[in-house]
Amino acid sequence: MRNLSALLGLLLCAACVGPEDTPSNVKDLRVLAMRLDPPELLAETCSTDPAVLVDTLVRPLRLTVLIPDPAGEGRDLDYTLWTCSSQDDDTCREDRVELARGVTKGGELVVDLFPGPGASRLGDGTFLVQRILEKDLYNGLGGVRMPLVLWVRGGSEQIYAQKLMVYGCRFFPEMQANVQPELPDLVLAGEPWVAGVPRELSGPGPFEVTVPDLTGREEAYVVPSFELKPVNLEEAWEVAWHATLGSFSPNTTGGADLGGGVARHRVEWTPPRNAQAQEVRFWVVARDGRGGMSWLERTVKYTP
Repeated sequence: MRNLSALLGLLLCAACVGPEDTPSNVKDLRVLAMRLDPPELLAETCSTDPAVLVDTLVRPLRLTVLIPDPAGEGRDLDYTLWTCSSQDDDTCREDRVELARGVTKGGELVVDLFPGPGASRLGDGTFLVQRILEKDLYNGLGGVRMPLVLWVRGGSEQIYAQKLMVYGCRFFPEMQANVQPELPDLVLAGEPWVAGVPRELSGPGPFEVTVPDLTGREEAYVVPSFELKPVNLEEAWEVAWHATLGSFSPNTTGGADLGGGVARHRVEWTPPRNAQAQEVRFWVVARDGRGGMSWLERTVKYTP
């Protein structure tokens, strides 16, 4: 059985992609992905008391954010990172606690968080995680979901992006903490597409790109049911495709359908008809449906 719901997700503001844009075409400031290492913190003791879970809640985390800014020409970007109590609060204004702020540039932003966001307290001294639990209809069953919201501004452009961090506990001995979904090297036009090895493409396209077989990479895992019995699931990775030129069809691949089947990770990249010779950057982002995330970056020298 494959899991169709993501415990952790990424929410990008509507301003990032307008109605006239192609989601796979990255031509302005974007937040494409937010990765937490580790992707899940698993407590050995199942309790909703922060005093009991404190060792888990304060564990350090590393946040890595993929922020392309192809039109920014290396400009400075201001950022602020908050945590808050409501998953529905896209700008994190309710019960907000600031975690970090600074200046970065397009590329990868890395923020080390110690102690972890789970140690955050509100102005009255209350652990933020307690406020989150008060709003949780399931009282923490399946994990405590703590929103992290990043605000990025460059010139007149600004973006809010959300990542949900889950603090879980080991209901059953067979439960294991999630690991990141690391993609294998891609295949471009029938040849391996390896980091650091220059590739060239010419002509109108389309050009086929595939992810090799993921057998052995998608994890089996266990979650508790409402009756507190183990439920065995298996990941079905979803992959999002992005480029600074042209478009991918489809924009995303993978995941699981209602029948439990898994789509093949195969796409076609098509440059625009009026394209000039240039270097094209590609980002391929994998999500495992449980909060794990990783990405590959590649470049191609393209000539019409």
